[in-house]
Amino acid sequence: MYLEIVTPEAVVFGAEVVSVRVPGMDGEFQMLNHHAAIVSLLVEGEVKIDLASATPKMLKNLPSAFRKEANNVLFYPIKGGVLEMKDNKAIVLAD
Repeated sequence: MYLEIVTPEAVVFGAEVVSVRVPGMDGEFQMLNHHAAIVSLLVEGEVKIDLASATPKMLKNLPSAFRKEANNVLFYPIKGGVLEMKDNKAIVLAD
């Protein structure tokens, strides 16, 4: 699936991913390919991104707020926001 993380300043991430885990109002939840359509409010926490593949250039160009863990796993802190998942594309509008 395709994941895009958008902040008020810029689009900070956009790539094919295997899964994404987000901090929802009632706890964390994870989405995989072809997840049902959903819109959810997000709370403060970290977005966990399992990348389909990561090139050194892609990882080098990430904003400094991203934290890398293991191979192809990224974390991005958010203060809240909204998630929309539809047609195998997830968009996180983050504060």
